[in-house]
Amino acid sequence: MKKLFYLLMLAFLITGCNTTTSESSYEPLTTEVPTRPAGQKDVLGLTTPKMETVRVGFIGLGMRGPGAVRRFTHIPGVEIVALCDLHTDRVERTQKILENAGFPEAASYSGEEESWKELCDRDDIDLVYIATDWKRHADMMIYAMEQGKHVACEVPAAMTMEEIWAVIETAERTQKHCMQLENCVYDFFELTTLNMAQQGVFGEVLYAEGAYIHQLEDFWNSYEADWRLEYNKNHRGDVYATHGMGPACQLLDIHRGDKMNYLVAMDGKPVSIPNYLREVRGEEVVDFKNGQNTMTMIKTEKGKTIHIQHDVASPRPYSRMYQLTGTKGFANKYPIQGYALQGSELDSDVAPNHENLNAHSYVPEEVKKALMEKYKHPIHIELEEKAKQVGGHGGMDFIMDYRLIYCLQNGLPLDMDVYDLAEWCCLAPLTALSLENNSAPVIIPDFTRGGWEKIDGYRHAFVEE
Repeated sequence: MKKLFYLLMLAFLITGCNTTTSESSYEPLTTEVPTRPAGQKDVLGLTTPKMETVRVGFIGLGMRGPGAVRRFTHIPGVEIVALCDLHTDRVERTQKILENAGFPEAASYSGEEESWKELCDRDDIDLVYIATDWKRHADMMIYAMEQGKHVACEVPAAMTMEEIWAVIETAERTQKHCMQLENCVYDFFELTTLNMAQQGVFGEVLYAEGAYIHQLEDFWNSYEADWRLEYNKNHRGDVYATHGMGPACQLLDIHRGDKMNYLVAMDGKPVSIPNYLREVRGEEVVDFKNGQNTMTMIKTEKGKTIHIQHDVASPRPYSRMYQLTGTKGFANKYPIQGYALQGSELDSDVAPNHENLNAHSYVPEEVKKALMEKYKHPIHIELEEKAKQVGGHGGMDFIMDYRLIYCLQNGLPLDMDVYDLAEWCCLAPLTALSLENNSAPVIIPDFTRGGWEKIDGYRHAFVEE
């Protein structure tokens, strides 16, 4: 028996057998990256001729659209040309917003599934603003650009890799702006913190965090035909990543000096929403796809990391988990808004006390306020007061819309381009791919197809004096 044991051990060593999974099983998964058509060029830093007046058509007047129309009545140099929704009564209600603001009546389109195409076909519209459900976004953006229009679309703007690449191809072929309406990058804490990071306050930023944590149980019935709950029922992965991704990617200069290389996703079993469907609606769902919580880790070319979460099911307080960690400092928005900076402790000359776990803590409130005042972003200096008056998630929606029009009027690159759209939306299909393969790593395509270092650092564009 002993001889047999040694012979088996020798065979084991010779063949290289082991009890771990073979290395080949950890090869990252990939998706197809289409070749850019010959003669077609990227839209990095795209500028288009200045527009004294920006003529706008709005598609989708349910939850988000009317608020956008109202905000646009406060932006100089805007002409609201057309309004479109499947439901005629929504168009009529939105016309009242224009009337009350002293704007002329806009052309109305409604009643048919494809009435929106008639709006896009008009030759007196420069910008199409889309605020419909997710399923229609990509088709509408592509058609509008093909009709010679710039496009701004609510989040998430695309849900599959096929949609993402089709939107990129159309933007590059038509050389039209295609911007995702990610409002959270304009929030006051986020934008101030971005300015601090760009001024070197935190040293080298190594890690960023973001999320969409928002229990939607009280809101599910607000979505027409139950489209949002149905999407979560039928799709696994982070289907709503852009609120976390946008600020994180701007902090790390994604496709402006760095790029995301791969991700790994993990989720928990779905419990709360299936319980809601059973207890409130009397619906038994056996195979609910979207996890209770989805977590994604991302690694960049330059060794930085991003952590993103999605949870619309649990009774957690609202959070976008906005956070950064640098070599010289730290910033955090939820649940405590504050900064911690190297060497900022009040007792920095005192020997470390290992019993005091709060020795390195947030700077005092008065220091935080002073920092935020000192590093207030130029956009906020210009727009903060008016933004808070006009509103829209505390003013960040107005800033987003104002910046879009400002850049078009002045022939500047937009603050967010089609590659931002692709990078922030790709978590939906790529996290699903990772999850369906036991949390395997998935390569994140370079949507710029080689241009990720062409622009040196993320900056907002301004007219030079």
